[in-house]
Amino acid sequence: MCNLYTHRRPQEAMRQLFAGLDDRGVNLAPADFYPDQRAPIIRHAAEGGLALALARWGMPSPPQYLRTARDPGVTNIRNTVSPHWRRWLGPAHRCLVPLTAFAEPCGAGRGNQWFALADDRPAFFAGIETRGWRSLRKVRDGETVDDLFAFLTTAPNAEVAAVHPKAMPVILTAPADWQAWMGADWAVARHLQRPLPDGALRLVDPPG
Repeated sequence: MCNLYTHRRPQEAMRQLFAGLDDRGVNLAPADFYPDQRAPIIRHAAEGGLALALARWGMPSPPQYLRTARDPGVTNIRNTVSPHWRRWLGPAHRCLVPLTAFAEPCGAGRGNQWFALADDRPAFFAGIETRGWRSLRKVRDGETVDDLFAFLTTAPNAEVAAVHPKAMPVILTAPADWQAWMGADWAVARHLQRPLPDGALRLVDPPG
């Protein structure tokens, strides 16, 4: 399960990929991202078009899995037929999460293996988001109101399966897929929940 990724592309690259992108108030600096941290996403703007925004990584957990009032959030989502997730699968709640590399745990205390696109093309996780969610994320902070996001997972391709055989993030690399994810009906968009082709990823060292 991917719980660490990095983004290193400059903000200008996002503007070039998405014409008219509203990125006011966001300084997209290179960074590594861990669960419950704020990270950049591309989402629908209230006034139309797309906007670059910061949101907290971890969507609301299904209530049946919470043992206390604290909700640490769910970072990776596989079961899109669950009623808990269906409410957020429409285009209005979908987002794109920019990445340049992601890590998967090797198991047995052996750390992480990092993966990047073999051809270094722009890539995005297929994400979902919700805004203004009130919850108790950390006891010391009390209840907070946050914009939240997570991304979908699917079966792994060959490169990821050799390290982590259970799942990999859903990664979109084609502009047509970005457009479909952000605008198509779920009957169409659900087919994007698929692994990258074998050979699409390369193993890389941890980002410096």
